[in-house]
Amino acid sequence: MSVQTEAGSGKLRRICTRKRWPLSFALLVLLVLVIVIPAVLLNKPEKQVREAFSGLPHDYEYLEAVSPGQVQLHMMAVAPENVNLRAAGSDLRRVPAYGINGGFFYGTDLLSVAVMNDAPVNGAKGAYGSGWFNAKYARGTLVWDGATGRLTVQTVSSGDELSVSDRSHYWAQGGISMNLQQDGLWAAVIAAEHLPYADEQRMRSGLVYDETGKLWLIVTPTLCTAEEFRTAVLQTVPGNGREGIFLDGDGSSQMNADEAVLTGDSRPVKQMIAVAGGK
Repeated sequence: MSVQTEAGSGKLRRICTRKRWPLSFALLVLLVLVIVIPAVLLNKPEKQVREAFSGLPHDYEYLEAVSPGQVQLHMMAVAPENVNLRAAGSDLRRVPAYGINGGFFYGTDLLSVAVMNDAPVNGAKGAYGSGWFNAKYARGTLVWDGATGRLTVQTVSSGDELSVSDRSHYWAQGGISMNLQQDGLWAAVIAAEHLPYADEQRMRSGLVYDETGKLWLIVTPTLCTAEEFRTAVLQTVPGNGREGIFLDGDGSSQMNADEAVLTGDSRPVKQMIAVAGGK
């Protein structure tokens, strides 16, 4: 090899050496970004995620409690006149409204009464799946009579059977009777009203009011039986003269609140109990 060739080869090696350092540095930076950025996103605090319902009027009172039986309850207290029963059609986290899941459903059909001012929320009055019926069975339905301001639980099969003062000013949400004032009766009633999976460990939700007319929207992410959930309600929900209903549960047990976002199993739900002021 000639001296000229050796000199040329040495120059080439020096050029390659000088270029290798910037290239290695760039690859190192890229590797760090690939590792760090996903880790930061995965560990991003929940409060930093802007929800669909963020910024709405905060027309509810939030309370969280754990019962002696270790059932954790997330509760939103609302005035009954601020309740808006509405169709959902997706997991609640994507719905621009505060509130919780409503009654039972199958596919696109509502299987529980869900009526606002004599109009079912999911179709025409009298149509199957519209929210006019408690399908198959007469079931506990929580009713707010707007004319009197009174809350009651009525056992009905359809909106036709509801007892209200003014058909243009009320709402009715179907579920299963809790019978919070009747410890000796409630188990027989949930059997007659066919509460699904009553003895299994499931997430649960419910709607409870007291003698002052305060209404609590309740969800637990704790896996519990119907009895354990009802007992937790009696032990932790404030107020006297309480009564209420079980709502749909398991993966449908979902809540939109600034203080807690409960997603269940993120399944789409057909109907929600919303706090008025949503979009």
